[in-house]
Amino acid sequence: MRRAFLSILYLVSLARNRNLSKDHHYYVRDNYFSRLLQVKYVLRDFLFKTRYKTIDYKGEFQQELTFVLPFAYWHYLNGTLQSTVACLNTKELYFFSSDHVEQFKERDWTSNYNSFEVPNMTHCISFDYSKWARVPLKSYYKNDLFVFDKPILVIANKYNTEWGGAPVNFFSIDTLDKIINLVKGRYKILYNRPGAGNIVTDNSEVLNLNEHAWLKKEHPDVILMDDLYRDNEASVNNFNHFQLLVYASCDRYISVHGGTAALASYFGGKNIILSKKGIEHPMNEFATIFPQLSGATILHAKTENDIFEYIAEHY
Repeated sequence: MRRAFLSILYLVSLARNRNLSKDHHYYVRDNYFSRLLQVKYVLRDFLFKTRYKTIDYKGEFQQELTFVLPFAYWHYLNGTLQSTVACLNTKELYFFSSDHVEQFKERDWTSNYNSFEVPNMTHCISFDYSKWARVPLKSYYKNDLFVFDKPILVIANKYNTEWGGAPVNFFSIDTLDKIINLVKGRYKILYNRPGAGNIVTDNSEVLNLNEHAWLKKEHPDVILMDDLYRDNEASVNNFNHFQLLVYASCDRYISVHGGTAALASYFGGKNIILSKKGIEHPMNEFATIFPQLSGATILHAKTENDIFEYIAEHY
């Protein structure tokens, strides 16, 4: 029965989304199916409204932020959230959950392939926001701890293997140099590229860009988030908690594709996202679900030159 439904929904996607490539219709099909399955919970969600829902997730960080966390928050607002289960150091993300278990030590990007319990289970050309609620991370973590004499600008980078190959979406040292020279003087610049010891890793390998020593030498006014974390480690629960507190004081971001960009999109203001490659492009997600996360202005840079043009116009 499931196979028959999936086949029909694939044909529906073919008819409705003619500009997508053949492989992308499988993602849309799965999202359609996951939404249909929500019919199972109509009485529980809208009539009985008892605390019954357990949300269990260990997949990619970006999809947790864009699809899973807002689904959990909707159930919290609806009065139907019973518990949440996720990776280490996620309790602060699920601050609203009265029963949150940090069960998983590693992320598994394939873990939700056969699970259709989240209405927006994967990338899609359109999303269903009927059981999706904006999570107020910025207001909840508002603080006076990370306040400077100038507005904060966070440069959120990564340097990982991607899709089983070399890094694609990242700021090189040369690009960082140009970005910093364009914005220095107007902002207190914070540079964030978490090491493998500060985050829960997935299938990608964190590589060495050797930029931290270079930044200290060439741009000593730039604050490294690693250093700021060590200075304030006694005041925070973990690196994720620290990031939330810092980001809550910031309205300007320059970030890169993936969970890095999704987290920066949770805090309003403006976020320039460097994304050269990814399924988000044909699905148009930087114009749909990313700005939906907080109302932030999302500026999708497909090249380094796009970054510099956006900085000149918006920063």
